[in-house]
Amino acid sequence: MRPNSPPVMALLLTALVAAGCAQAPVQKDGITINDPFEAQNRRVHAFNKGLDARVIGPVANRLKGSDDEPRDPDAPIGLLQMVINAGRNLSLPVKVVNGLLQGKPRDAGANLTRFAVNSTVGLGGVFDPAADSFGVTERDTDFGQTLAVWGVPEGAYLELPVLGPSTQRDAVGQVVDLLIDPLYHVFDGRDAATVFALRVASKAGDRARFGDTVDGILQGSADSYAQTRLIWLMNRRFDLGETGDDYDPYDDADVIDPYSD
Repeated sequence: MRPNSPPVMALLLTALVAAGCAQAPVQKDGITINDPFEAQNRRVHAFNKGLDARVIGPVANRLKGSDDEPRDPDAPIGLLQMVINAGRNLSLPVKVVNGLLQGKPRDAGANLTRFAVNSTVGLGGVFDPAADSFGVTERDTDFGQTLAVWGVPEGAYLELPVLGPSTQRDAVGQVVDLLIDPLYHVFDGRDAATVFALRVASKAGDRARFGDTVDGILQGSADSYAQTRLIWLMNRRFDLGETGDDYDPYDDADVIDPYSD
């Protein structure tokens, strides 16, 4: 690892310990919520909400088109969409590593195949021949999920600047995803910043796909913070198989974390 990795790892260990020591969770809206940092989280949420209204939302709207002139899926791919596709492609090596760490070699193999095909035939991930021609779809995962598989507790709910809803476990996972990313160790300085920027840009693609739902949550809710927290926790726990309910959040609507990867 790089010279500054030991302090980072110390912070990770501290966060993991804190995850097990946070104040007792409470029942809100029918689910268990552990949010001892709600005051700080709400301030970050206000920042994220403003950023979405001024930057992320408008960019996403350009991707999906308007109601009067929706984007033609057969139209030539635009430059912004190329950047988003390349960003998603660059996230695949980390997903390969996490698949192996979770004991899922088939998922790791599928992501490795996608990365190899799209990085070559797909011109650096700008296009997706892996799915279009070979039917190999992405197996989404992250180190937060790896920690869950290893039995690490969820910890307190957090809302992170730009990145949005998370937990202590998932926040640690995002840092580790960066540290175990092979591209992080290949690129330095400005190149590494470019890789990170591409990944951030790829979030606009998800925002475009679920724009109406995200707008309803962020702009149409009486308490957008509480609504975002509720939906995100339900979805994340459902994806990780950690919910004790029979409730499937995907049955009600196409909901998604507005800032997820």
